[in-house]
Amino acid sequence: MGHHVQVVLFDGVQSLDVTGPVEVFSYAGGYRVTTASIGGAAVRTSSGLHIMPDHALSDKSDTLIVPGGEGTREPPADLVAWLRAHGDKPGRVMSVCTGAFLLAEAGLLDGRRATTHWLYCETLRSRHPKVDVDPEPIFIRDGRIATSAGVTTGIDLALALVEEDRGRDVALAIARGLVMFLRRPGGQSQFSAPLSGQVAHREPVRDVQRLIAEHPEADLSVPALAAAASLSPRQFSRAFTAETGVSPGRYVDRVRLETARRLLEDTADGVAEVARKAGYGTAEAMRRAFRQALDVSPAEYRRRF
Repeated sequence: MGHHVQVVLFDGVQSLDVTGPVEVFSYAGGYRVTTASIGGAAVRTSSGLHIMPDHALSDKSDTLIVPGGEGTREPPADLVAWLRAHGDKPGRVMSVCTGAFLLAEAGLLDGRRATTHWLYCETLRSRHPKVDVDPEPIFIRDGRIATSAGVTTGIDLALALVEEDRGRDVALAIARGLVMFLRRPGGQSQFSAPLSGQVAHREPVRDVQRLIAEHPEADLSVPALAAAASLSPRQFSRAFTAETGVSPGRYVDRVRLETARRLLEDTADGVAEVARKAGYGTAEAMRRAFRQALDVSPAEYRRRF
């Protein structure tokens, strides 16, 4: 029958949390992918789609996928009870986005490192103090249980599991078929620096963010950025961190990393030239940054894209 992948359905589930991993495992071949709900009942997704599952939840699957969605805000008691009673049966369990809340309610994440969408990490931590919540990575594997961040990261995690099962060539073929990168490393940050620009309200901070984005190769030290904002370094650091939620140095690091990634993906520039344009100065400095943030070298990143 092949490796059985069972996807949990419930009212208020996010449809993309379901279909993303389903597409990956179905595309791979060799997997039996089914959807299931409590009692086999039809469900209504958060977007209004109605889905008729293949069968009632079974404890006979090899991989159990627990999606997220609005339905996790008040976790269904019957589903949590089922996960608590049967969550130890599958060889591995993976959650997508806020599906981590269902696993946590069932006690399956106690003592484990886990993640979810960055917007809900603090809520997960406060509700479940026994869970070691890390808001940074796009997915985390802790033993037989893996958790992923928002929506599309479920595809990244599914690809990682296929690569584990079937090898890199199969996973690469799937990624190419789905027109995506194989695979974003699990340690990659789910936070995108440009997104934080949307929450900066003070004009001097917005101007500095624009400067960083447009000129990552420039002198972006705190004194230089503070001068651009007409503030003292101390005032600037406080204002920037308050507005964006990250320090100026960390923000610059993220913008430079994203700039380098984009140049590696979209241009034929050599690594040294990419390092210069992205503000790293040297290829070795960029290599260290990639290893620390993505656990791959710039050359390997380009090969994987």
